[in-house]
Amino acid sequence: MTPQDSSAYLLTLAARAPVIPVLVVEDETKAAPLAEALVAGGLALLEVTLRTSSALDALARMTEVPGAVVGAGTVITPEDARAAKAAGAQFAVSPGATPALIAACTGIGLPLLPGAASASEVMALLAAGFSFAKFFPAAQIGGAPGLKSLGGPLPQMRFCPTGGITPESAPDYLSLKNVACIGGSWIAPPDLLAKGDFAAIRRLATAAAALRG
Repeated sequence: MTPQDSSAYLLTLAARAPVIPVLVVEDETKAAPLAEALVAGGLALLEVTLRTSSALDALARMTEVPGAVVGAGTVITPEDARAAKAAGAQFAVSPGATPALIAACTGIGLPLLPGAASASEVMALLAAGFSFAKFFPAAQIGGAPGLKSLGGPLPQMRFCPTGGITPESAPDYLSLKNVACIGGSWIAPPDLLAKGDFAAIRRLATAAAALRG
């Protein structure tokens, strides 16, 4: 899958809901009910970050939930990409981008949402063929005003800002022309996930799904 095809595919997915839940799963046994709660709340596009020893098992379990489209986040290396693909990931998300990672994802047909934090990085991704990127860490590198400013000279790139976004700041990002969706970790907070309060997580997902539309 070329970078052009990768971006086109992911933009199509991003149109389904305004928010991609960014998930840190410590206990893989909670993965399926978590995915079920998020899908029931209207958020089908899920990002499982590769930050825990349970992440790949959790991702694999989530892919079995009807309606869920599950990807791997914090994909840093070609090895991460291959492991995510083997676990069933339908896309990969990275905080940045390297030639090696781009080549690996292209080679195994894993759609990649690469990260960028500056105009130079966005230009490099455009030159590589991408038209959709993660803007990370969003709140710390200018927030919605900073992302809006990038849209002036670089209108070709659409973004999924992630990092420090809250339900209160989310509408500011979603109102921007160059934003396709946002990534949010508030939808499945550690305390609710730890006690298995999937009803509360579903309510947060429902509220997030209603942020735009």
